[in-house]
Amino acid sequence: MTTTVSPAVRPLVRHGAEMLVAMLVGMALLGPLWTPERVEFAALWMAVSMSVPMAWWMRYRGHGRILEMCAAMVVPYAVLLVPHWVGWLDADAVLMGGHLLMLPAMALVVVLLRHEHGVPTTNPVVRAVGDRWPAVIALAVTFDFWQSALVPPVWTLLLCQAAYLFWGRRAPRVQLAVFSLYAALAVVVIVVSASAGVLLIALGWGAHAVWDLVHHVRDAVVPRWWSEFCGVFDLVIAVTILIAWF
Repeated sequence: MTTTVSPAVRPLVRHGAEMLVAMLVGMALLGPLWTPERVEFAALWMAVSMSVPMAWWMRYRGHGRILEMCAAMVVPYAVLLVPHWVGWLDADAVLMGGHLLMLPAMALVVVLLRHEHGVPTTNPVVRAVGDRWPAVIALAVTFDFWQSALVPPVWTLLLCQAAYLFWGRRAPRVQLAVFSLYAALAVVVIVVSASAGVLLIALGWGAHAVWDLVHHVRDAVVPRWWSEFCGVFDLVIAVTILIAWF
């Protein structure tokens, strides 16, 4: 038996998914900027760090009732702080409970105000950042790499190229050739010294960023959002490896 999503429900599901992604981006980019010890400030900053990118995305997409949705992020923490002050909940329970309660609160706002619509922003800065959402997500995912760079195992390069191999399966010759080059690179990394292997891995990620750029400019093989996301992701990994190890 197959399950289909009602056409009336699809926009709500998409809207909710987009807001969740925006919240995660805010947690990754803004959350680490401040780590207060007091639970009141920690809860407030957590709500703010998730609300700012969510509100920005809603404005970009033209969704209405932004303030109500931001309130759905803040109110759960405010409610849980009361039992915390009287000694019934510890700080971890407040922070974790706020995360859990904001999801049904957001869903309630989405359902009750589903017919409310705003106007997409014409602000050039907001539009420019919104149009580059794959790059923003890639920067959020790799934010920690700038503080604690790591050298991904060489097989991860093969995994990245396998994505192009999957999407390019109808015309696989070039993708197979590049995959073979990365397989050869993996063999070389295994047999050379550790320092040379790290350098080769960094160059491999940098070369893959160029490969992403080629596909992005040509708008070929993979969706443009993927080539943009992957290109920024690959470039950050290459640069952080070189900075940390050389």
